[in-house]
Amino acid sequence: MIARIRTVTGADLAAVHALNEGALPHVNRVDESVLDWFRAEATRFVVAEVDGEIRAFMVALAPPTAYWSDNYNWFVERHTGFVYVDRVAVHPDWHGRGLGRALYDDLLAAARRAGDIRAVACEVNLRPPNPGSLAFHRRLGFREVGELDHDGGAKRVAMLMRTV
Repeated sequence: MIARIRTVTGADLAAVHALNEGALPHVNRVDESVLDWFRAEATRFVVAEVDGEIRAFMVALAPPTAYWSDNYNWFVERHTGFVYVDRVAVHPDWHGRGLGRALYDDLLAAARRAGDIRAVACEVNLRPPNPGSLAFHRRLGFREVGELDHDGGAKRVAMLMRTV
């Protein structure tokens, strides 16, 4: 399998939206207008294509960005020189086939080229649990730097970082 990583286009938003909604509750629900905002504002918004079909995507933002996410702003308040992975979704039929790793490898290479990014940050759900994602990120070298509750404690996330 050879995945092609490329920048998202407006024509991709419906497919990206479907992938995002299929990954609930491990990513937040968004509508296509938010995806279009990401397309304009994100540092990297890429898709992974296999045989011409979008099978995964990643959205990453670097400060300063006027993003309303509590998770993003938690990192902004505590760290500098990072890019924040807001969301990654891989089609369920493609889990474990290297697409998530390919998206992170692409982001890390772009961060190294940028020169001013020293770390990659993200969060992974602890409640509801997402043990597969947590194990995946640990294999990539991410370490927990904090935890954050949402929705009165109904949701809890591990805040993770790794150096570039």
